[in-house]
Amino acid sequence: MRKTAYLLPVFVILLVVFLSSIFVVDERQKALVLQFGQIKAVKEDPGLAFKVPLIQEVVFYDDRILSLDTDEIEVTPADDRRLVVDAFARYRIADVVKFRQAVGVGGIRVAEDRLSGILNSMIREVLGADQVTSDRILSEDRRELTNRIRDRARVQALSLGLDVVDVRLKQTNLPTSSLEVTFARMRAEREREAADEIARGNEAAQRVRALADRTVVETLSVANKDANVIRGEADAERNRVFAEAYGADQEFFAFYRSLQAYEKALNGSNTSLVITPDSQFFDYFNGETAAPAE
Repeated sequence: MRKTAYLLPVFVILLVVFLSSIFVVDERQKALVLQFGQIKAVKEDPGLAFKVPLIQEVVFYDDRILSLDTDEIEVTPADDRRLVVDAFARYRIADVVKFRQAVGVGGIRVAEDRLSGILNSMIREVLGADQVTSDRILSEDRRELTNRIRDRARVQALSLGLDVVDVRLKQTNLPTSSLEVTFARMRAEREREAADEIARGNEAAQRVRALADRTVVETLSVANKDANVIRGEADAERNRVFAEAYGADQEFFAFYRSLQAYEKALNGSNTSLVITPDSQFFDYFNGETAAPAE
């Protein structure tokens, strides 16, 4: 009974010591075993692992791909058109030993501050190069430029034990002080283009109107010519008919022409004629008729 009283605490202590020597490495993590601040082991494979209890400690680091947003910075491309850009990066801890040696107990917070400084420096270096203009930054070459930023940042980030997986530019804007000037220039360019379009439209309209006016004059000229020809032919035909009628029946022809004369002379309600009653004009009113032609 007395032995059991002594063995139970010893067993409990041994159990606690054994359990404290065991730790689990998750598949999303890497672990460092430290002894008085010195690295004694690196655990990168998931599963159970052991350490010396009370003497050694375990520090876990995320093995997943992490994100980092950089602050906005101003860059000046080759065309001196200043831009405000900000980026985000995807990175992971590639070497936990280098990472621990580089950042110490500061961990991810210190590492991201340093990585942000590296990214900003590479952004200024790449986007401010001699051959890089603002138009190129805003064009399809943007992807090539971000790849160049990623590759240069990766070289420097390796000293921190980090691997830069990707870099992208989130926004590329003009500084606030330059927006009004840029908008004014854009408005002036649009107004100039509009004035050019209006001038070209007016010129085309004048050509169309001139062509239409010429077509009208030509059409009227041809129509008047045709009308005069038809009118002349009609007069000739009328004269021919009159001539034939006169030759066929002179008395009827004289009667017909008298009726035409009466119609023209007595047109209206206030016509007055001052002639003698025995005038030849009233032969058919007097009931007299010309002798038939022999």
